Amino acid sequence: DNVEIGANTTIDRGAMDDTVIGEGTKIDNQVQIGHNVQIGRHCAIVAQVGIAGSTKIGNGVQIGGQVGIKGHVTIGDGVQIAAKSGIMTDLAAGGQYGGVPARPLKDYLREAAQQVSKSKLRGRNPGGKQDD
Repeated sequence: DNVEIGANTTIDRGAMDDTVIGEGTKIDNQVQIGHNVQIGRHCAIVAQVGIAGSTKIGNGVQIGGQVGIKGHVTIGDGVQIAAKSGIMTDLAAGGQYGGVPARPLKDYLREAAQQVSKSKLRGRNPGGKQDD
């Protein structure tokens, strides 16, 4: 069904129900998919993502690299998840999310910008180097 699965990806067999990957879904390298996971059609999952058991992922979902998804959550259709995010609860369809724990991307980016501003006020770069 035009599914692509990258190198060193592990897909666990379903314990109670089948683990299902929908048509047209692309899964990058080193992804772990737990038992009973259901992934919708035309999803994109970037490298080093971990999806715990019994998670349901809707159609057209995009998941950035190194995202961790807790088991037994539902991710709605069309959701976009920023890299290195931690998904602890259900995510509503069509939303953009980021951070740990994941929250609306707009809020996450605003909080990150505030942290950079606070670091500059203290005379420090967020990368740890002193300004000249």
